Amino acid sequence: MTIQRIESGTRMSKAVVHGDTVYLAGQVSGNAVGGSVAEQTRDILAIIDGYLKQAGTDKTKLLSATIWLTDISTFSEMNGVWDAWVAPGCAPARATVEAKLAAPGLKVEIAVIAAR
Repeated sequence: MTIQRIESGTRMSKAVVHGDTVYLAGQVSGNAVGGSVAEQTRDILAIIDGYLKQAGTDKTKLLSATIWLTDISTFSEMNGVWDAWVAPGCAPARATVEAKLAAPGLKVEIAVIAAR
């Protein structure tokens, strides 16, 4: 079975396709760093849409998601954006936790796994 790596670097790949499963690395905002949790979540979900498309799938085939928030009190704010994005009837298994993220100004990180 082949392995396809998308935007692979020395440390990580943005996405890896193995068989009919697509694994996305944790995605952070590129355009809304320092912005609100809602802004960062919208930006991240657009990035995820792009990588899923590159891998030959979309959000209707999500299997799981892991979400990290720097402040769990922003859970509702993030969920407002998430709930509007997830395709009806296609919600993945999901975990959300509070954690420190790699760079100042980042408030949200999201990793997903999807089928093709």
